[in-house]
Amino acid sequence: MAPYRMSASELNELKKQLEELLDKKFIRPSVSPWGAPVLLVKKKEGSM
Repeated sequence: MAPYRMSASELNELKKQLEELLDKKFIRPSVSPWGAPVLLVKKKEGSM
């Protein structure tokens, strides 16, 4: 998947979801040189 810029609303939603996942301890900070792209998909009602 080629790199792409996220819109401001997508970036805000991503930050919100990452913070929630960190708080619930589903994810943790990493210093790995590896990463994965993020693809946000809107729901039928328009939210992400």
